[in-house]
Amino acid sequence: MALQLEQKRQIVAEVNEIAASALSAVVADYRGLTVAEMTEMRVKARASGVYVRVVRNTLAKRAVEGTEYACLDEAFVGPTLVAFSQEDPGSAARLLKEYAKEHQALEVKALAIGGTLLSADQIDRVALLPTLDQARSMLLSVMQAPVVKLVRTLNEVPTQLVRAVAAVRDQKQAES
Repeated sequence: MALQLEQKRQIVAEVNEIAASALSAVVADYRGLTVAEMTEMRVKARASGVYVRVVRNTLAKRAVEGTEYACLDEAFVGPTLVAFSQEDPGSAARLLKEYAKEHQALEVKALAIGGTLLSADQIDRVALLPTLDQARSMLLSVMQAPVVKLVRTLNEVPTQLVRAVAAVRDQKQAES
C-alpha cells in the first residue's frame, strides 16, 4: 500500500522529533526477521526506553536532516530499522546487540552518538556504557572512598590503643 504525501510528512515529522531529543541512534538491517520477532523486539524496546521504527530510506534521510544524526545518511540503504535511545545512550545499542545474538538475521549497519558516526563493530563500546543509575553509583563510590578511608584511619588509633592495653593486661596477669 502506497503512502500518501500527508502520511509521509507525519512519519518524517515524528522521526525528526524523536531524533532531535535522542541520545544515540542505531541503524540495522532487519531482513529475515519474522513479524513475531519484530514485535518481541519492539516490546523490549519500549520497556528500555528505545524508539524503534522501520522507515523508508528516503523518509529516514529527510527525518534526520538538521539533527545530529544526519551523519547516518549513508547507512540508509536496503531494509532499514532505526532505533533511538531516549533515556541513556547505550540502551539502543544494548537492545540491538542482544537481539542480534539471538537472531542472526538482524545486522547492525551503523550507530551515532552526539553527531559522531561509529561503525557497526563499535556497538560493543556503546552497549557497555553505563546506565544513568550505574553512572551515579560509580560517581558516589568514587566520592565516598576518601571519606571511608579517613574514617578507617581515625578508627585505627583507638583500636591500636585498646590492643596495647589488652596486651599489657595479659602480660601482668601472666606475671602474677
